Amino acid sequence: MHRPLRRIPLAATVVALLAGWSTSATAAPPPQSGPVIELRQRYEHVDDAASARNADAHTLRLRLRLGYHWAFAPGWQAHVDGEHVQPLSGEHYNSTANGRVQYPVVADPKSTELNQAFIAWSNETSGVTVGRQRIQLDNQRFIGNSGWRQNEQTFDAVALKHSLAPGGPTFQYIHLDRVLRVFGEDHPDPLQARWKLNGHLLHLDQPLPLGQLATYGYLIKNRDVATLSTQTWGLRWTGQKELAQATPGWALEYAHQSDWGNNPLSVSASYRLLEGSLKWRGVTFRAGQEVLGGDGRYGFSTPYASLHPFNGWADRFGGVSPRDGLDDRYFGASGGIGASAFTWAAAWHDFRADHGGASYGTELDLSLGYAFGTHWNALLKYADYRADGFSTDVRKAWASVEYRF
Repeated sequence: MHRPLRRIPLAATVVALLAGWSTSATAAPPPQSGPVIELRQRYEHVDDAASARNADAHTLRLRLRLGYHWAFAPGWQAHVDGEHVQPLSGEHYNSTANGRVQYPVVADPKSTELNQAFIAWSNETSGVTVGRQRIQLDNQRFIGNSGWRQNEQTFDAVALKHSLAPGGPTFQYIHLDRVLRVFGEDHPDPLQARWKLNGHLLHLDQPLPLGQLATYGYLIKNRDVATLSTQTWGLRWTGQKELAQATPGWALEYAHQSDWGNNPLSVSASYRLLEGSLKWRGVTFRAGQEVLGGDGRYGFSTPYASLHPFNGWADRFGGVSPRDGLDDRYFGASGGIGASAFTWAAAWHDFRADHGGASYGTELDLSLGYAFGTHWNALLKYADYRADGFSTDVRKAWASVEYRF
């Protein structure tokens, strides 16, 4: 029924990425030495039918990133950055850490932490990275940094890479020891702040005559939340083809997930993605179906993903799908406005259960972005989820300004 909607210590462990056989033998330019400053001021409004009051969150993220490329030792670099998230005008929202449960959740608690700290070496064919860093695989559906939240997600792990030949496959191996979650190292609940892991990520990326094929296996033992210990194996084929008047594109993906390590559950669930796109006269149209399987007992889980870009911006479906799974059928469009610096996007979602086919609800998402100057951008976003059997109605609106140097 609808109602009127009125980290500081760094673990003594490693982050590593073994990214082998790249599609090009030409190494990327080394990062420039010196400081990087990122500021993001955001206002987030949440009107949730399940809460008596609306949430209004004004937050500021300050990240000071210091990187250094050691020219005296070619290929070497060291990197450190920290971040601080600060409420600006009171905390009229439930940050998950401030105890203000009368408000809807806006998961941006006040926090100060070491975000990244790593040392890396690379040449034209190989590389190794050791320390705390962000990890982003493919479209971040399974492994990502959750960059939408004010406090991003990073990992402690060990990383290697090797390039075999130009045009060859890219192999990646990542050993995960810990994930520093978006709720921040200052969170009073340690399980919200971080999880101890024993993870092995395998990823092979192969260029094809038409598109790109990725195969992967993510075997992750969660030492703190055993029910999230899973192994996930999958295939992903993506690409686009430029024609005279338009550019069609596609994304096809299948994965299977089962229990792993210390998981006490018997897990078996599948993931399926079928998406088509068409770029025509500066506008990209997109339609697809994403299914996170469920059997009434267990839903396909993606707890280490960047969740916000998927299944609607209202974030009604988190890192663990409903037990009956999730069938998200969507279409949308995005583009620019003439020759201006404005960009826009719109999408519609129809959510259903994978098991049984029950309706969950629908959602409309809208955004308008503007880049001004070399370092500034602004963003307006809106999400309207209308429940039909799952959770409650919610409307969310965001306004943000970001500076990067």
